[in-house]
Amino acid sequence: MLDRRVVKNLLDEELEGIEIPRELSREEITEAFCQYVEDDYYEWLKDNIKSFFNNGNPDWTWITKKVKLASKS
Repeated sequence: MLDRRVVKNLLDEELEGIEIPRELSREEITEAFCQYVEDDYYEWLKDNIKSFFNNGNPDWTWITKKVKLASKS
């Protein structure tokens, strides 16, 4: 889950000078944007899980190399 406060601050900066309709609050825009990003993020994550684990046929040699590289950083 995204940190709504951080996203709101980012949106405040990015939307500076842009007129927002009166019927929309910054909080509503922040929440809608966060939900949009989270929906996209979870789909992206699921796709990457399939790729990483080779669609249910994991290449454990390749994964072991990735684990070792990640632990070095």
